[in-house]
Amino acid sequence: MNTDPDGGWSLVVPLKPLARAKSRLATATGALLRPRLALAFAQDTVAAALECGRVRDVAVVTDDPVAAVALAALGARIVPDSPAAGLNAALAHGARTVRESRPDAGVAALNADLPALRPGELARVLDAAGEFPRTFLADAAEIGTTFLSAGSGVELAPAFGGASRRRHLSSGAVEIRLAGVDSVRRDVDTGEDLAAAWALGVGPRTAAHRFHPAG
Repeated sequence: MNTDPDGGWSLVVPLKPLARAKSRLATATGALLRPRLALAFAQDTVAAALECGRVRDVAVVTDDPVAAVALAALGARIVPDSPAAGLNAALAHGARTVRESRPDAGVAALNADLPALRPGELARVLDAAGEFPRTFLADAAEIGTTFLSAGSGVELAPAFGGASRRRHLSSGAVEIRLAGVDSVRRDVDTGEDLAAAWALGVGPRTAAHRFHPAG
């Protein structure tokens, strides 16, 4: 079975208002740098995704005006978070919005905090996702989820947050098990996570802050 969309994948990227984003990073980065890094993570994530040949477009679900301008400038479509009911509601809303104009679109949710994301690694994940109706990729800790896909005609049914790997498995989504896609799994919530992402090689907007976490 191959559900890889002929027109390319539409990615849905959720982003909290920057004032509240990445709150657990404040201990490592300080209160002033934290929102700037949250935006830089999102910019590097979106830019890398748009460079991936398997990606048709990226829809960012956010109500943050600063982030909306910055990410639209990269080529992302900005979708207001009209449900305002949390992460999973935002992702479901983003998927529905994409399919209003592309009813048969293959849709994938992607975390906004993947500053080391590599287009080639994302392409490998999307190729694997195309073999099944729904798939997911666990985070580096193998507890959460950084990627969830739904092929043409399939509901995304996101269950992100906390131990989402278990919930996505229970929902029937197939877990993608690939070596060499660390950049797609390396989300950043803590100073230790940021150090690991930095070791992989973060994107230019994150690197521009010249913050070198201990790790």
